[in-house]
Amino acid sequence: MKIKQYAKIATVAVLLIGLNSAYAEDSKDAAKASDMLAVKQIGMELALDIARESVLACRAQGYNVVAVVVDRSAAVQAVLRDTLTPRFALQIAEEKANAVIMSGVNSGEFRSSRADIKDEMNEVDGITMLEGGLKIESGGSLLGAVGVSGAPGGDKDAACAQAALDKLADRLELMD
Repeated sequence: MKIKQYAKIATVAVLLIGLNSAYAEDSKDAAKASDMLAVKQIGMELALDIARESVLACRAQGYNVVAVVVDRSAAVQAVLRDTLTPRFALQIAEEKANAVIMSGVNSGEFRSSRADIKDEMNEVDGITMLEGGLKIESGGSLLGAVGVSGAPGGDKDAACAQAALDKLADRLELMD
């Protein structure tokens, strides 16, 4: 009788050792898989073109603006200021783009959906809760954001940024 009990205990011990070894291998594989992440990053050429097309879209409507493109980490990738745009618009455009990166939605949507914290968010260094910042996406991945400032109203800033993104949509689709 005792031999059967020892045999059962030994069998369970062997199974537990095997499971533990398998778990350790799975853990190593999981750790290796999470050691590196593959992310899409916006390139300099595309960032420059988005900024340029945003400024040109507003210029065609008689507005002097600045466009700032930031990457997915909110690092400035490209800046273009039309000749007569006040320098203060540069900071505003960057902060609109940063609001997009922080929230994951267009700045106008963020402003309207979170009116309860708008005043507090405007106190965060580098963020402004104004319309005119749009997401730059490809294949469901957030690549960055474009912020435009200088037109007479954030809705007009946003329209210029959207015109640029629409014009360059084929290049964004190619990144899928």
